[in-house]
Amino acid sequence: MDLRNATIAIATDNGTTVSSHFSRARYYAVIYLVDGKVIGRERREKAVYHLFASQKTGRNQGNDRGASQARGRGAVSFPITDCQAVIVHSMCRRTFDYLSEVSVVPVLTNLHTIQEVIGAIAAGSVHQNARWARQHQHGQR
Repeated sequence: MDLRNATIAIATDNGTTVSSHFSRARYYAVIYLVDGKVIGRERREKAVYHLFASQKTGRNQGNDRGASQARGRGAVSFPITDCQAVIVHSMCRRTFDYLSEVSVVPVLTNLHTIQEVIGAIAAGSVHQNARWARQHQHGQR
């Protein structure tokens, strides 16, 4: 997959590293690329991060229904529908399929930093980690 001339979203918690799981990431680092060079970058808020954060702190214990419903309505992907791909370490199968349906290619990677991702894209060597894609179907860890 050639993403050298694309707008990509990278799920991140801190703007530096790739998040371990799509649904629990705090933000998207949106990178605008032309010929593999970064021509722009911005941080976008994730629509439903607060639902997952409240689960972690116990404020909404045992209630992931709101997050699931929001994801089903596209709230998680809405801020990135202008992107051609989203890059993260893992995501559930339902989210993977949904993003594919709205023409945002989910790319599961083992790269750790956003800079590594940009370097791999510039080199034309960013690849789907097929093993991780198979392992991270909904309900499996």
